[in-house]
Amino acid sequence: MITIDQVIASKIGSWYIAEWPLGNAILCVIALIITSILCGLIGFERERRGKTAGLRTHLLVGLGSCIIMIISIYGFPTIVIGEVTLNRDVARLAAQVVTGVGFLGAGAIIHRNDGIKGLTTAATIWICMAIGLACGSFNFILATVSSLLIFVCLVLFKILEKRYAKFAPLIMVKCEVGHPIISNIMDIASKASCEVKDFSSEIVEDKLELVFIAKSKNQSFSSVGFIAELEKIDGVIYASLIEKS
Repeated sequence: MITIDQVIASKIGSWYIAEWPLGNAILCVIALIITSILCGLIGFERERRGKTAGLRTHLLVGLGSCIIMIISIYGFPTIVIGEVTLNRDVARLAAQVVTGVGFLGAGAIIHRNDGIKGLTTAATIWICMAIGLACGSFNFILATVSSLLIFVCLVLFKILEKRYAKFAPLIMVKCEVGHPIISNIMDIASKASCEVKDFSSEIVEDKLELVFIAKSKNQSFSSVGFIAELEKIDGVIYASLIEKS
């Protein structure tokens, strides 16, 4: 099956000026420009949210992937020995990019006492790699539609997550050891018609850190008010909301 992208690439690639095959050069420039726009769009969204890997990181990953894909296509010419043609594997470099960027994405993931951060940013880095490979292989429509869907996912679903988090906030409580904190938390949750889920605890520097989800179906539930009640518990140093990554 021939795609529209392949038809476009074939027509542009066949452009010649005198004996100069400028079509391929034009395709490469178009690929780099589209990669910059699409990966820059995703990177800007991460930058605006104050993430560690922002605009420049996503741009570099996308452009690097695009360049490697172009090299994979044009950098290794077909070898002809007599009547024998040695075919080249244009996907070999692309496969290495997928593995390499996976390690880069892992570097954006941070494990802290209040949970794991950076999973979404790691995913967007990996996605920018895929967009770069798509543009480098001249699948411009695929790259554009995918980028728009990804951007909608990042923006729209974040709004939905915030609305859901209003009634299921992730909370961390830091307190002194030796107090009946858990039983007091359960009493406050019961009064607020909350269900405490995914409860975890950890001792950090002689202090007890509790992390849990307070899920409520009550429309009048206020996470701010709930945290204020938690901070009144004897032995609690502070309580705070945790932004879900």
